[in-house]
Amino acid sequence: MESRAAEATAKFRAYHEKLDRCARTGEYGGSKRAGYEGAWMKQSRFVEINGVVHHYIDSGPRDAEETIVLIHGWDCWWMWWHHIMRNLNEKGVRTIAYDLKGHGWSDNDGRNNYTIPSYAEDLNVLVEKLGLESFHIAAFSFGPLVTLNYAVKYPGKLKSMVFFNFGYLPNSQVIEQVAPAIINFAFNNMLRKVTSWLPAYMFARLVLARNTVMTSDVLIGFESLGQCASDAIEQTTRQITSLEVTEGLPGLVGKIDIPVLFAAGEGDPIMTCESAEKLVRFATKGSYVCVPQCGHLITLELPETATDIIYSHVAAHA
Repeated sequence: MESRAAEATAKFRAYHEKLDRCARTGEYGGSKRAGYEGAWMKQSRFVEINGVVHHYIDSGPRDAEETIVLIHGWDCWWMWWHHIMRNLNEKGVRTIAYDLKGHGWSDNDGRNNYTIPSYAEDLNVLVEKLGLESFHIAAFSFGPLVTLNYAVKYPGKLKSMVFFNFGYLPNSQVIEQVAPAIINFAFNNMLRKVTSWLPAYMFARLVLARNTVMTSDVLIGFESLGQCASDAIEQTTRQITSLEVTEGLPGLVGKIDIPVLFAAGEGDPIMTCESAEKLVRFATKGSYVCVPQCGHLITLELPETATDIIYSHVAAHA
């Protein structure tokens, strides 16, 4: 299926204007930030998928032997992969990083449908429109749920998977009922209304990370908060905390006859190494690595390590 380009979204244009202001005022690194992020923006492409315009960046050699689709996590966007993209491209790997609908520079869904199966269907259409015959996926946080649903429903093209910060967490009826309200309040009513990046930096450094994260990368995470649709946060939160989804994970993983590597940070306070190790036991072709001295933000904390994990797994299953 041939991919037909769509016009850039309003969110993309607004972000471009923000970078221009930063360059003029010197805000947040000014011209350096605008130059770096602007260079990536020049590679941005847009395509309509199931009635929603999606943003993606297709970088690296087009004739590469291996292609990796990168899927971001809950309340994130494509730029969480920017170090990984650059590193993999330098190794001769083609990468395709895209924004899920309602995230980043992709439009919000006018039908307000942010279910996991709908994200998997969007991925399938993107793969078809880009003409990918065989490829790998690296995903983190919410991204593995999208990947697993895609792999079960659309077998045949996916060669291997790497999952970061993803595991089997304990759940209960109490958690299912209480957690969505707490998480939604924290993100939609508190974090998204914070105007300074400093609280985000303090939270990332003291709670989420075990390594110093560059201010520019904290800004990238901070920007994703404002670009994510509140309905997308609410719906995905309900799904990832539902008993149906959590208790169905072992069975879903067990259906996949594709090499999958679970990688977790030893110091991750959210998705522990133990939770990732629990899931790998259900995989028919599963492997597992616990990354020492690493928290929840592996793609930004230890991008070289994350790159090596992905590249080694892909090379082993090329």
